Amino acid sequence: MRRWLFLSAVLGALGVMLGAFAAHGLAERLSPRMLTVFDTAARYQMLHALAMGLAAFAMRGRAAPLANAAAALFGIGIALFCGSLYLLALTGATKLGMITPLGGLGMIAGWTLLALAALKLEKD
Repeated sequence: MRRWLFLSAVLGALGVMLGAFAAHGLAERLSPRMLTVFDTAARYQMLHALAMGLAAFAMRGRAAPLANAAAALFGIGIALFCGSLYLLALTGATKLGMITPLGGLGMIAGWTLLALAALKLEKD
């Protein structure tokens, strides 16, 4: 739980920094389309960093294995989806677009497992 919560906070902070970098440092260097791509990556990173933290708080009892897997999938999704979009925006390497949907699938699977974990949480 602590590991995922820590990683969630670090990824959230990086998401804020990358978003600010895009707004202030890349606005003059990237085309409007690539700036939008970078912004999408930062936004999804922030959302899924929060989701990872949410999964960390669900890691108890019978829900723990599913919540742990959800957090891992959120991390994989951030790396593949957001990472490929950051690289696409910065380098123009369009072949990275083949990786992006895999990251999206990881994020969707993470949300699905988090929902299943919620069903296994015991009532207090």
